[in-house]
This record gives sequence, structure tokens and C-alpha cells, in this order.
Amino acid sequence: MSSLTANDLKTKGIAAIEASLAHQPEAIISVRGKDRFVVMELAQYHYLRECELEAALAQSRADLAAGRAVQESAADHLARMERLLADNTAS
Repeated sequence: MSSLTANDLKTKGIAAIEASLAHQPEAIISVRGKDRFVVMELAQYHYLRECELEAALAQSRADLAAGRAVQESAADHLARMERLLADNTAS
């Protein structure tokens, strides 16, 4: 992954980002010698976001299959939460 400095951005602007992204999907921006930000094409961001959502969905399905989650309607969920609140208040 290539690295850009804040000074590169100040002097070259968006052209510095475009040059960095021409050969790889992401570029790191460093400020005062420390890596601070990552820039990427919007398509790459959407791809990574979709991967993240797919992973969350897979984890949710695994939780349901293992009995670590409850699958219920909104009305049933609200009723269960009200019972839990009532139980905690009574304790």
C-alpha cells in the first residue's frame, strides 16, 4: 500500500491521490510521519462494506443456529422486554 504525506496532498491535491490509486486499491495518508488515514476508490469502499455486512449476516446466522439469539416478531420482542423490565424492577 502506498503512502502519501499530508504535504503531498497540500501541494499536489487530488492528483496525488489519483496517482497512488492508479496501481493499488488503497493509499495511506501520513501526517507528521504517522499513518492516519486511508483513501480508496468508492467502488472499493462499497466492496469492503458489502464484505463487512456479509460477515455480520453470517455471524448472526451462526448465533441463531447455536441458540445464542432469539428469533421473534417485533411484538413478541417488546413483550419479552417489558417482562424483563418488570422482573428487574421487582427484584
